[in-house]
Amino acid sequence: LQLNPAYEPGATLGQLAQRGLILPETARFFGAGLRLYRHQEEALTAAARGEHYVVSTGTGSGKSLTYLVPIVDHILRSNPADHTVRAIVVYPMNALINSQITALEAFRDHNWPDAPVTFSRYTGQDRDETRQQILSDPPHIVLTNYVMLEYMLIRPAERSLVQTLTRDLRFLVMDELHVYRGRQGADVAMLLRRLRQRAGRSLQCVGTSATIASEGTRDERRQRIAGVGSKLFGVDVPAGNVVDETLRRVVTVPAPATHDDLRAAVLMPAPAPTAASVSTHPL
Repeated sequence: LQLNPAYEPGATLGQLAQRGLILPETARFFGAGLRLYRHQEEALTAAARGEHYVVSTGTGSGKSLTYLVPIVDHILRSNPADHTVRAIVVYPMNALINSQITALEAFRDHNWPDAPVTFSRYTGQDRDETRQQILSDPPHIVLTNYVMLEYMLIRPAERSLVQTLTRDLRFLVMDELHVYRGRQGADVAMLLRRLRQRAGRSLQCVGTSATIASEGTRDERRQRIAGVGSKLFGVDVPAGNVVDETLRRVVTVPAPATHDDLRAAVLMPAPAPTAASVSTHPL
C-alpha cells in the first residue's frame, strides 16, 4: 500500500547553490544534501524572480520549505547582522506555529548552530517578557496568527515593532489559504492590505494550501487558485505562478485483468524496501 503520493524528486539544496539559485550558506542552514521535490524547486525558482506565488500541493509535500528557503536566502543576502523583520508568516493555528519553530530550531541546531538567522513566534501564548524581548530585538522572521497581526497594527505597545516590522519587510506568507473564507476571509484580506499599505512598498506574497481547487483541468485549477491568492493578498498572482504537485508512478506493472492474475498479485512476495520508500522529507 502506498499511503502518501510519490512526488517527483528535484535537485538537492547543494546543487541549487552550485547553480546560483540560492547561497551556499542557505544550503548549509537546511542541509546541502536535502533533496527537494520538483514542486519545491519550482517554487524556489518563482521566489528567486521576486514574484508572488501560491503552492497548492498535498499534505506532507513540504510546502513550508517553499517559502522558508527563499526567506532565509534573502536574509543571508541582505545584512543579517541588522535585526529587522524581513518576513511575516501567518498561520491559522498556534499549533502550526509551534511545530514550525521546532522545525527551524532543528535545522539550525543540526546544521549551523551559530547561524545569524533569527526567528520567533509572536502569539497570545507568550509571556509579556517574551514579547517585550521581541519588541526590543526583533527577529528576522516573525511567525504569528492573523489575530496577533491585527493587534500589532492597532495596539500602541506594538508601535515600535510595527516600525521595524515594516521597514525592511520583504515576504508576506499566508499558510493554509483555504481556511480564510466568507467574512473571516474578507477581514483577513483587508488586514493584509493594511499591512502592505503600512509597509509602503511592494511585498512578495506567498500562499500555501493543500486544498483550494480540485475540479476541472490543470489550467482551470491554476486559474482558480491564482484568483484566490490575488483576492486575499490584493496583488496579481499569475496562474503560471501556481505551483502544484508532480507525481511519479510507483506501480509500473499493469493492473490484474483476471481473477487468477489478481490472486497471483496478492500472493506475490512483498518487494524489498528502497531508500526512497523508507526516507522521510522534512516540512
